[in-house]
Amino acid sequence: MNIVETNGQFGHLPTSDLSEFKARKFVRSFKPGSFLFREGDEAKRVFQIVSGVLRVSRVTESGRRQAIAFGFPGDVVGFSNDARHNTDCDVLESAKVIPLYYDALEHGQRDDALHQHLMQAALREINNMQDHFMMVGCKTALERVASFLSALAERLGEPLGQYTRVALPMSRPDIASFLGLTTETVSRTTTQLCKWELISRENTQTLIILKPAALRALAEGAPAKTLR
Repeated sequence: MNIVETNGQFGHLPTSDLSEFKARKFVRSFKPGSFLFREGDEAKRVFQIVSGVLRVSRVTESGRRQAIAFGFPGDVVGFSNDARHNTDCDVLESAKVIPLYYDALEHGQRDDALHQHLMQAALREINNMQDHFMMVGCKTALERVASFLSALAERLGEPLGQYTRVALPMSRPDIASFLGLTTETVSRTTTQLCKWELISRENTQTLIILKPAALRALAEGAPAKTLR
């Protein structure tokens, strides 16, 4: 179930009926470059993503923006363990979101379905963070990039015959900071994947996944020489 806010009350929105709610007033639209919240803002709500791509990030002491996570349709963003957000959340690709009261997670008796929905979303976020820490801590640069592209293809990929087209809404520096790599390493690794014909470039922001199974195998640690 997806839970929606209607005039201060909570209603239940079956996933199958999501399309009819996109134009309703409780679904909010955000343009690229706009912020859902900024670091230091009071954490009153979380946001269910209906469409678009969001970036969760922080600005370091040196002034560099560090990408912490990306939000895709179906994700919930905005959880905080404090009264205020400790990250920024901005829009990379025009987005529609459903705002949900954050305190319903602590006072589930108000709406059991909402409480369950947010608990499941919070657990998924914890699992995603654990997976990300494992990836950055244990995988090689090649495996990290392959993992990222495989996951992106599953979330945002469009069928293109026997292949999959993936538009990259985030910049290369964003990808690099998210993966704990330099921008140069991401570029070099992407070029290597193209040479091995696992992927190809349609343009600077669009990739074609030519061999998804091989890309997943590489992400899981298979020797590169066995995939070419």
